[in-house]
Amino acid sequence: MQNAVERELEVKLVLSPERSIPVPARLSYFTDDPFAVHVTFHIGSDSPVHWTFARELLVEGVFRPCGHGDVRIWPTRVGDLGVICVALTSPDGNALLELPSAVAAAWVERTLRVVPPGTESGLLGLDGALAELLAPMPADDLWLSDPWSQDEPQDGDA
Repeated sequence: MQNAVERELEVKLVLSPERSIPVPARLSYFTDDPFAVHVTFHIGSDSPVHWTFARELLVEGVFRPCGHGDVRIWPTRVGDLGVICVALTSPDGNALLELPSAVAAAWVERTLRVVPPGTESGLLGLDGALAELLAPMPADDLWLSDPWSQDEPQDGDA
């Protein structure tokens, strides 16, 4: 059974230090993909823009700067408002977004209650799949037997 933690919110796309525009977005977390968070931006085009990155980045980014490469996250203040900055880089361009800290932190907390840190791999069923993959099959007896044991002389044979 898949559980989802979702939140619609308005983020700000920073165009310059003096100018930003609001962008509707959706934060999504799914228990069948427990290591990832998904962000969908509705930018007024025919199709929304989707980004997926490690939940751990957002969890850490609420408190301190983290990430490198395509996704970097850090907390800061804009005036009296606490925000989480998310810098996204792709071959199509770069974007700097500001999420309200309180909203982002509350949403992250909800995901951590649904799937506590360190328990994610248990939801993937890897242990059962690996056990099934490595379980011996009847035909394995042929491959695991010693092929030379038939050729050795028995006691009394010359």
